[in-house]
Parts: sequence; C-alpha cells; structure tokens
Amino acid sequence: MTKDLWSLSGVVVVAVVTFLLGYVGSRRANSTPDFLVARRAVPSTRNAAAISGEYLSAASFLGVAGLVLKDGIDALWYPIGFTAGYLALMLFVAAPLRRSGAYTLPDFAEARLGSTGLRHVCTFFVVCIGVLYLVPQLQSAGLTLNTITGLPAWLGGAVVTVIVVVNVLGGGMRAITLVQAFQYWGKLFAIAAPTFVLFVVFLGGPSNGAQAIDDNGLLRFHEDITFTTGDPVRIRVSEPIMLDVRGVVDGTPTDGPVLWNKGVYTLGAETVLGVQAGSAVPVVDGVPTTNEGWLKPQRSGLSGLFETYSLIFATFLGTMGLPHVLVRFYTNPDGTAARRTALHVLYLLGLFYIFPTVLGVISRQFLPQLLVTGKTDAAVLMLPNTMLPNLGGQILGAIVAAGAFAAFLSTSSGLVVSVAGVVSTDILPGKVRDFRWATVLTGAVAIGLALLLPRGDASLTVAMSFALAASTFCPMLVLGIWWRGLTWVGAVYGLVVGGGLVIIAQGITVASSYTGHWAPSVASQPALITVPIAFITMIVVSKGTRRRRPEDVNQILLRLHAPDPLGFIQDRDVARFGSVEEKARLDLKHRGTGGPRP
Repeated sequence: MTKDLWSLSGVVVVAVVTFLLGYVGSRRANSTPDFLVARRAVPSTRNAAAISGEYLSAASFLGVAGLVLKDGIDALWYPIGFTAGYLALMLFVAAPLRRSGAYTLPDFAEARLGSTGLRHVCTFFVVCIGVLYLVPQLQSAGLTLNTITGLPAWLGGAVVTVIVVVNVLGGGMRAITLVQAFQYWGKLFAIAAPTFVLFVVFLGGPSNGAQAIDDNGLLRFHEDITFTTGDPVRIRVSEPIMLDVRGVVDGTPTDGPVLWNKGVYTLGAETVLGVQAGSAVPVVDGVPTTNEGWLKPQRSGLSGLFETYSLIFATFLGTMGLPHVLVRFYTNPDGTAARRTALHVLYLLGLFYIFPTVLGVISRQFLPQLLVTGKTDAAVLMLPNTMLPNLGGQILGAIVAAGAFAAFLSTSSGLVVSVAGVVSTDILPGKVRDFRWATVLTGAVAIGLALLLPRGDASLTVAMSFALAASTFCPMLVLGIWWRGLTWVGAVYGLVVGGGLVIIAQGITVASSYTGHWAPSVASQPALITVPIAFITMIVVSKGTRRRRPEDVNQILLRLHAPDPLGFIQDRDVARFGSVEEKARLDLKHRGTGGPRP
C-alpha cells in the first residue's frame, strides 16, 4: 500500500505541475495564431526541449526498455531510428518548411501545390497518424496506473485525456510549449536517476535477486514465483516444466498442477501461473529462448532482415512526416532557428535513450516473468521495487511512474494540438472556438479507440505510425521542397497509394491478432515496400501531369530556399487569421523587402 501511495503521489505531482504550467503558458493566448503556432516566437533551445518532451512518448520511456528485455540487440534499432530521423529532418525539411510560412501540414501542401483537394487528403492522413500515435499513449497510461496502483487500466487513459484536453483548451500551442519543455527535463531525470542507482546496485551484487542463467544460456527462476498473464498470450517452453495453473490453457480450463513438455501453449486472459525455483523461464512465442539468441542479431533469417530494414525506413524517414513534430517547427521565428532546433533535439534524444537501453538489459535478469506474460512495457515501472524492496525502491518507483506519466501527457498534448489544429482549420472555420471543439472531439475519439483496440507493445504500435508518416508526408515534403516537377495530382496519388497500403497492412495485423497471429512480417513492418512505392508514384504521376504544376513554382521554391534575411517568408497564419493591424504590418514588411505579398 505504501508503494502505491508513493507512486500515486508522483503521478499527482506531475498532473498538478502540468496544469499549473499550462495555465501560465495560456494566459496570453487569445488568437488563432497563438493556438496554432504560438505566434512563431519560441526560441530554438526551448523549442528543442519541447520537441524532445513531445517526442519521447510511451514508446521511448517504457517501450524501448521492454523491447530490449524481450528482443535483445535487434531492439537497439528503435532508439537509433527514433534519434537519427532528426538528422534527415534537419538536412532536408526543417528550414524550408518554416520559410513556407505554413501553420499545418495541409496548409503547406496547399501553399506549395495550390490544390484544396490535396489539402483535404492531407487532413485525412494527419488525423490518421495523430490518432494512431495517440492510442498507445493512452493505453500505456492505463498500464502504468494499473501496474503501480492496481486501479483499472481504462482510468489512466481517461485521466491523461482529461488533463491534456483541459490544457489544450486553455491555450493550444502556446500553453503546451512550456509544459513540454519542462517535461523533457523531468523525464530525463526520472529515467536517469533510477538507472544510475540500479546500475550501481547491480554492479555491487548482480546475484542479489537476479535470475540464474545455466550453461545453455537459459534463464531460470531462482525462487518460487506466482504471476498473472493479463492478456491472452502464446508462450514457448524450452524444456519440460511443472507449474500450478489457474486459468485457460489451449482453450481448456485448468486448475491445478500440470506438466508442460517442450512446445508452444496458448494462455487465456488472467491466467495465474505458479512456477517452482530452478525452472527454465518460458517466453512469448517468437522471443529468443537463450541468452545467445538474445545477443545475436538477425535470428529470423530473411524475414528478420526485412523487418530490420523496414524499421530503419520507417523511423529514419517517418520523423520527417510526423504532424505533431513538424508543427513545432512552425513556431520558430525563422528557418535558421528551425534548423538549430533540430540539431539541439539530436543531442537531447541521444542523451535520453542511453538510460532505457540500460534498464532493458538489467530487466532481463530481474524480471523474467515479463517474458511469460508479455507485459514487457512494465519493466521500467517494476524494476526499482524488484531490485530494492525497501523505501529506496519505492521512491525510485515513484520517480519512474511520474516520468512515465509525464511522457504520456507531453506526447498526447502535441498530438491533440496537431490534430485539432488541422480539424479546426480544414473542416471547421478556424476560429479559437472551433479549435476548442476540435480538441474535445479528438480526445473523445482517441480514448474510445484506446479502450476498444487490443493493447500491443507501444514501440511496435508507434512504429506503424512512423511507417504511415514515412509513406505519405515524407515523400510529399522531400519532393515538394527539392523537386520543382511535383504536381498536386502526383502528390494525391502518392499519398493515397502509400498511405493506403500501410492502412491495409495495419488492418491485416489487427485482424491477425484476433485470429491466430498469421500475418507475415511485411504486414507488421511495411515501410520498406510502401515508402519506395509512394516516392515512385508521386514522381511518375507528376511527370505525366506536367501541366498541373503551379505557375509560380519558381517563386515558391525561392521562398523555401532563400536565406532568411532576404525576407521572403510568408506567415500564412497571420494572413488568414491575424488582426487588421497584423495584416497591415505583414503587408508593409513585404512591400519594404520586395518580397511577395501574401
């Protein structure tokens, strides 16, 4: 009970601080540009911290350690990809995107290619990516609250939704910028401090509470243990094992001691397993059964190689197309600041990802039961109290729980702002009132889907969002910024083909999860196929529709690539939503610099 109170106190502190910072940030938010792009006045260092706070989601705080625990060295591609994507964004997208003066991705598409139809297609995919990314945040919030307090999983997602919606209603982008910047440093402390302490404990006595590893590399329980599976799961047994089972095994109710021979078994939801000391640890089907396999890359042959390269494509290129990330670059004062922001983000993310990787390695010896239940995302939450079953462990556990909750809040805030901004400006008239209605609608849809859809590994779900972004907005942005031959027809066809293939693959994966996990690897990681197809489609169709190029394409590209001091930037949010005085100043600015008038 004391442990629950410590952890719950940490979550409450994060929630209260989030509310207070959101209130401070929203006091001067009273116009649409405030809600959409924070008046484009966010310094690069603060914006970098805000982007990092927004980007480090459940997939980073919980999922990376869980994947390292489960998959071993192959899981390292996730933090590498999540970080390296900003290098490509900095080189090819950040500065030109800011110079476009757009305030949303659909607005950039219309400004570059002059098509309202393309804008509507972009709106659809922004909503799809935002919701697909938001659902695992809410589900992981439920997992966190359930793990630390035993409260129902749905409650954590509901709490995050309410806090985020209230904060965004108060001031949109202006309100959450300060919140997200603070939450990055809070998350860094919440993951770094426990890592240092637990690593010292591990080095001081690695056998204290750790599971033994035999000569064959198999993990073995060092004491009798009882645990519950939670969701239905398929597990693989490497050698005969005696268990006490209360639940459903292979569709048959079981209550009592059973002997499992080597093979694969399907366990029903909430099945309780009692295992004796010295037994080999069963693992979720598809996970390495030995330490040698855990340390060896590319265990699955050609299919594993395909998944790895597909993941690289999704994470490296998907960052360039994530709406909630790109919208933050619209808040920089100019293109130079946008590029500088991306560079700072690389440092901040690289520093953060060191710590969950270390925790994932340690968890393999202290939390092998998670390899049976499949709840590997809970490793970071459970490790402090497992290694330090005293007051110190409770305090570290509370710090980790607070950091995890901050991850859900900051990422969810950015996602809600990006989706609500697009919905309010492209479906509704675009006033502050419309933004607030769109915020409520986005929150309601996201929590509804989080409760209905099955919960999977957060990093795997987020990777699918990256695949969708890489197959839609990445080719549109790269070609739109660097190739004058792109037409709105080519962009539409590329978005529909690339995005449609990813959505079909996601549908197949979800259906497979309900019917025996029969989907091939190409369905779970499709980016290696869908990204080249999207690029090729845009290029081929654009070459066939040359007459659809904008007449002022040279002027547009000049604006995207001209140095900032020349003053070619158009602030489209001011041109559309600004006051009479702001529009007059913008008009005077362009007259004085000789730049194009909005």
